[in-house]
Amino acid sequence: MRRALHALFALALCGMAGGAAHADATPSRLEALATADDGRGWEAVGRLELGGGSFCTGALVGADLVLTAAHCLFDEDSGARIGTEAIEFRAGFRNGRAEAYRGIRRAVVHPEYRYLGPDRMDRVAMDVALLQLDRPIRSAQIRPFAMQEGLSRGQRVGVVSYAKGRAEAPSLQEVCHVLERAGGVVMLSCSVDFGASGAPILAAGAEGPEIVSVVSAKAEAEGRPVALASAFERTLGILQEALAAAPEGVLNRGVPLSERFGDGRESGRLGAKFVRP
Repeated sequence: MRRALHALFALALCGMAGGAAHADATPSRLEALATADDGRGWEAVGRLELGGGSFCTGALVGADLVLTAAHCLFDEDSGARIGTEAIEFRAGFRNGRAEAYRGIRRAVVHPEYRYLGPDRMDRVAMDVALLQLDRPIRSAQIRPFAMQEGLSRGQRVGVVSYAKGRAEAPSLQEVCHVLERAGGVVMLSCSVDFGASGAPILAAGAEGPEIVSVVSAKAEAEGRPVALASAFERTLGILQEALAAAPEGVLNRGVPLSERFGDGRESGRLGAKFVRP
């Protein structure tokens, strides 16, 4: 289905980089990928089980690599790291069954990321993590996503995610928009809820949809729901270097964010506030 939808994504997602956001650009509705036919081609998106009944969304970017949000790997209450032994990736999970189940061998967050609590704007810019699976997923049905850099105000994107109230099957939003960018944070009109953290944000590429970022947070701006994400520049290479240097079973701690993200002067321009569960 992903290949079949390439033409649709090319029309729906491309061509607005650098342009102003249109006031009448309405996001499309969420489409549940509830059947095998609906979900065909999206099996590389999966539910990331975090122990204790919580979950995030993740997506394959290699046979044994999953991209998600860094904050998913920390306990929300204690701030403690979640051990890799407690995490499982369920590729193409739908109605109680996944196309593949894998444990986690190693996991790293962006080296400049530091978990600072559930409602801090200054963590969003680096809120990206890379997980190495305990075994590669090699299947003609499950094809990892390519990645690209660059998100601009007005750009059209799409999202595939699991979330609260739709945890048993992923949902596709074919069209939403980048509303604003400030510093390393972007604000989008995409529809997200708790559990959508780490969901791939997609733009048209040469062979089909490619990942341009991952969902970091649900927020509000001027009374309307929005999503927040990292600007995602040079991210994959940085994470791959961190993963190569990490010993088995390690989740790196990261370091404090730079002052320009910590003082709120850049990200505050977005005018967004976090929404608590």
